[in-house]
Amino acid sequence: MTTHIDEKRLTVLSLFASLGTLICCALPIALVTLGLGATVAAISGNFPFLITLSLHKGWVFAASGALLAISAWLTFRPGRSCPADPELAALCERTWVWNRRLFWASAAVWGVGFFAAYLALPVRTWLDS
Repeated sequence: MTTHIDEKRLTVLSLFASLGTLICCALPIALVTLGLGATVAAISGNFPFLITLSLHKGWVFAASGALLAISAWLTFRPGRSCPADPELAALCERTWVWNRRLFWASAAVWGVGFFAAYLALPVRTWLDS
């Protein structure tokens, strides 16, 4: 059985994994769209791991999506309860509130990254035709 601290750690990990999708895919596309292609080239030159992330974006999105799914199950699973002790119950409730916030922030970041990586170009092509 996982503790509330383990749930929070997994939720925070899913947030950072989702940020990886945003950094690898959404940020470069947004910068190029704004006419800042030289900035993308400079960032890629200084941080070569971004190229590796973008080359393996399928794996990045799959791993972060799996972490989000596990985090969602831990956060919203049925039968979840807090201890009877008032102090521990308050801590449990506060942790659960933060886990939900982090989960929804992670899901939003993942969604923006997914849209930028996989849907933005087809939508733009469809709108141009």
